[in-house]
Amino acid sequence: MAGGTSAVERLEVMVGPTGRRSWPDEVKARIVLESFKPGARVVDVARRYGIAPQQLTAWRRLARQGKLALPVDEAAEQTFAALVIEDEGEAPCAPVSEGTAPVEIEMDGVIVRLAGDAPARRVAEIAAALRAAR
Repeated sequence: MAGGTSAVERLEVMVGPTGRRSWPDEVKARIVLESFKPGARVVDVARRYGIAPQQLTAWRRLARQGKLALPVDEAAEQTFAALVIEDEGEAPCAPVSEGTAPVEIEMDGVIVRLAGDAPARRVAEIAAALRAAR
């Protein structure tokens, strides 16, 4: 073209997320909780929020490790675990369901014992609460 200007022959527009995004823990937790619902698939939930399935899997791992606190699902049935506080010298006295090994969480001198059939999500919530209280 004359006059030193050039024409654009092809212009490609990228649609979708690009680069790194920062997600607040509350949003991550809500997305993870949605992915744990019965029948939910990680790939579908990730697609709905525009994230990679691997990212959601990493967040789920953090939740299972107690490093990402999940919100309490008000619609879920509420269950309670017996809290037993004992001196270090005493024998365990928490009842255990027959055929299941108890779950025991110890942090900073606090021991929480749950029946072996306690839901994994409940165990993760308790571990997260203990970690947050540190």
